[in-house]
Amino acid sequence: MIRVDPVQVRVRADWFDGRPREITWHAQRVPVTQVLGVRDETSAYPVVVGPRTIFEVDTPIARLTLSYRHRARRWSIEGMDHHTAA
Repeated sequence: MIRVDPVQVRVRADWFDGRPREITWHAQRVPVTQVLGVRDETSAYPVVVGPRTIFEVDTPIARLTLSYRHRARRWSIEGMDHHTAA
């Protein structure tokens, strides 16, 4: 996984559990095929930044690390790993 400067994206999430379903990035829609992991940082976070939840997701293009900042209500990509679909 390559750490990248956070890039803001639009994410469509599931109404019931909040998991990402589709990412819009540079006017390109990318479906989320699988959520691989969730890390909830609502209890331990820097006061300046606020709480966040991190999702590791798989898409047809790449594996991404998405973060949702609760205070700002913003999604961003923080990591990327290009891979080929099996």
